[in-house]
Amino acid sequence: MFTGIIEAIGTIRALTPKGGDVRVRVETGKLDLSDVKLGDSIAVNGVCLTAVELPGDGFWADVSRETLARTAFIDLKAGSRVNLEKALTPTSRLGGHLVSGHVDGVGEIIARDENARAVQFRVRAPAELARYIAMKGSITVDGTSLTVNAVDGAEFELTIVPHTLAETIMVDYRPGRQVNLEVDLLARYLERLLLGDKAAEPAKKASSLTEHFLAEHGYLK
Repeated sequence: MFTGIIEAIGTIRALTPKGGDVRVRVETGKLDLSDVKLGDSIAVNGVCLTAVELPGDGFWADVSRETLARTAFIDLKAGSRVNLEKALTPTSRLGGHLVSGHVDGVGEIIARDENARAVQFRVRAPAELARYIAMKGSITVDGTSLTVNAVDGAEFELTIVPHTLAETIMVDYRPGRQVNLEVDLLARYLERLLLGDKAAEPAKKASSLTEHFLAEHGYLK
């Protein structure tokens, strides 16, 4: 679990295809790794990854095919800047909201406007996530816990203060940018609860769209 309060900005140093998925090396910048052990979780742009090697200035992690297909991780390359947060501990302050690190979908920045010293972003979410996004509710964008200021269909607005711009990769956002979205945990569990007995009915078998997507990007060679 995470809080959505970004601790450092890191840099992708390597992305190595490995057996159909990817191994990634992240340089962690000012992130304190003194208490990080092999097997610990670190959120990279809101994606929960497991540290499998600790070379000293960062970590290596494996990125599964599922993650590649469901997040904007597929757009990252060597040199990309990323938001970083270590996993929540029992003594951590919950400054944001509870974040699982399991991305629900990929959104798109469609507008950026100055708003006094802040910046106003308009984001388009996938249609299937629109029902989870509420005005003044919480949403996670590339791992950053944020408050939704307005909602219009599948689009929502965010007002980002100077501190958040300085401490996250949001300063780099421009229209057309793809971002990872995680909706509020309570909204997802509430929907499941409201299904009642129907929750026990088997879901339709997943299509081969994931495999097609990965093949197009060269991960199914």
